[in-house]
Amino acid sequence: MNRFWTYGLYGLALVCLVGIGLFSGRFTLYLTMRIMILSIFAMGYNVLFGRTGLLSFGHGAFYAGGAYGLALVAIHVSPHPLLGLVAGVALASCIALIIGYFCVRHTEIYFAMLTLAFGMMVFSLIWNLRDITGGDDGLVGISRVPLSLGFFRIALAKASHYYFFVLALFVFSLWAIRRILHSPFGLILSGIRENDRRIEFAGVSLRNYRLAAFVISGAFAGLAGGLSTLLESNTAPFSAHWTNSASPVLVSLIGGIHTFAGPVVGSLLFVVLREIIERFTHNWMLWFGIILLVIIMGFRGGVVGALSDLMNRKIRMSTGS
Repeated sequence: MNRFWTYGLYGLALVCLVGIGLFSGRFTLYLTMRIMILSIFAMGYNVLFGRTGLLSFGHGAFYAGGAYGLALVAIHVSPHPLLGLVAGVALASCIALIIGYFCVRHTEIYFAMLTLAFGMMVFSLIWNLRDITGGDDGLVGISRVPLSLGFFRIALAKASHYYFFVLALFVFSLWAIRRILHSPFGLILSGIRENDRRIEFAGVSLRNYRLAAFVISGAFAGLAGGLSTLLESNTAPFSAHWTNSASPVLVSLIGGIHTFAGPVVGSLLFVVLREIIERFTHNWMLWFGIILLVIIMGFRGGVVGALSDLMNRKIRMSTGS
C-alpha cells in the first residue's frame, strides 16, 4: 500500500512538472528550474549526509567545479551543452576525489571543518585566478546553443525547451540516486552511518566507501552547478563560498535527511519561501531564518519524515481498530 501511494505521488509530481513546462510563463519556469537544480544538489549531498552520516561544509567547491568546468569548455572548446556538463561533472568529481582523500580519514567535527577549509581554498583560488576564472566578475556570456542529437536539434535558448532539458536530468538524477541508495553499496553506507566500527570489523574499508560516497555527492553537485550556469548564462565565485555549501544542508534538514524525497520537498520550500518573503520585506534574511528554524525544530525528521510518521501512525491505528 505504501509503495502504491509512493509511486502515485511520484507520477502526480511528474505530471505537474510537465504541465508547468507546457502551460506556465517564463518566471514560473525559471523558479521551477531553480527548485529542480537545487534538488539535484541536495539529493547528491544527502548521499553523504543523510546516508553516510558525514556533514560537509565544502560542497560549494564541487558546485563551482561543475559551473566553471562547463563555462571554460563553452568558452575555449565547444559550446555544446552536453559536452560542457560532462566536463563540469568530471572536474567536480576530480576536485571531490582530491579533497575527499584527505577528509575521509576523519569524522564528525574534524571532517566538517576540513571540508569547510578546502571549500574556502577553492573559493580563494577562483577569486584570485582572474586570467582563468574571471576573478570576482566570474565568466559571462555562456549561451545555450541548440542541443544536437543526430536527427533533431533542440533550441535550448527557449526557456520551455531548456526547462524540459533540466527536467530530464532531474528525473535521471532521481532514478540514479534511488538506485545507488537501494544497492548493496547504499546499504553499506547506511551501516557506516549507524555503526562504523561493526562495519569495519566485517572487513569493509571505511575510507574507500566514504570516499566513493564523497565523489558521487560531488558529481551531482557539479551537475547542479553546470545546469545553473546554463540557466543564468554566467558563473560567480561565490558559488564556491561556504554560504552556498550551507544550502543543501538546510534543504536536507527541512525536508528530512533520512528520507528519499526530503531534499526535493526541502528545495521546494526553501526556494518558494525565500521568493515570497523577499517580496514583502527588506529584512528577508531575518524572517526567512525564523521560519526555517520553526520548520526544522517543529518537524522532527523534517517535513517528509514527520508526515511519513503521521501517516504510519494513522495506518496502524486503523489496522488495530
